Amino acid sequence: MHRQHSLRPFSRHYSHSRRSFLDFLSLVPSSTKPDEQSIAVSPSVAQELFPILQAYHKVQDEGTLLSIDFQTINEYLWLLRGVTDIMATLGRRGLFYLAAAVSDFFLPDEKIAEHKIQSGKGTLSLEMDQVPKVLKPLVQEWMPEGYIVSFKLETEAELLIPKARAALSRYGHQLVIGNELHRRKYEVVFVEPLSSTIRGDDSISGASTPPLERSRDDQFKETWLKLDDIQVGAAEAGVSVGGSGKDGEVEIEELIVKELVQRHQEWISAKPQ
Repeated sequence: MHRQHSLRPFSRHYSHSRRSFLDFLSLVPSSTKPDEQSIAVSPSVAQELFPILQAYHKVQDEGTLLSIDFQTINEYLWLLRGVTDIMATLGRRGLFYLAAAVSDFFLPDEKIAEHKIQSGKGTLSLEMDQVPKVLKPLVQEWMPEGYIVSFKLETEAELLIPKARAALSRYGHQLVIGNELHRRKYEVVFVEPLSSTIRGDDSISGASTPPLERSRDDQFKETWLKLDDIQVGAAEAGVSVGGSGKDGEVEIEELIVKELVQRHQEWISAKPQ
């Protein structure tokens, strides 16, 4: 699931760019009709485009990537609920990677003005509702055996881990990936409960994050993934680290996916008998 016009696999290399995609194409004489022209990929970008296009067609042929887009918060919530209905039969083999940046507040359809808001009064008072929180029912009711990953983005680094722990205490899921706004592309922290018995606090209600003092240090563990450390370690070992980013650079998402695959396999293998 992805928001319409957001970055998507494969096409992300060329969308949201200052350079028009048309700059990658050129007109060449037709090989079959001398008086006409054909469209060709410019040689300067063909080498870069080839592996991306090859990987794109591979997943299309194998049917391993299904894209479902949404525009509004209502669409997102309803689609997420529908997806859980379909994936519920997977049990522990189902993994939810909830990376969408969902606002805390929204305007329900019934509160949206039908006509243009007039500016005659010079000021505007806007009252919004809290977005319904679906993580708790997803974890406790819809996918009780699934591996659930949520994200926590903060602008203050000192709040990142406490809030990630508080989210785990509240919802009882398996993992929170925390990232700080200005370092989100270079490092993240995996915050996990040390015990699988943490299944959420039913005494906490509402949309706000629970009090930070509810969690204890001995209940959780943190694992940092830092691009700088990976690259320095590879250089010291004399190993080349090639990634799928621009010019072959490693992107933090590659490290995240690798770690998640390992943790999910462990989750599946640990299924109670």
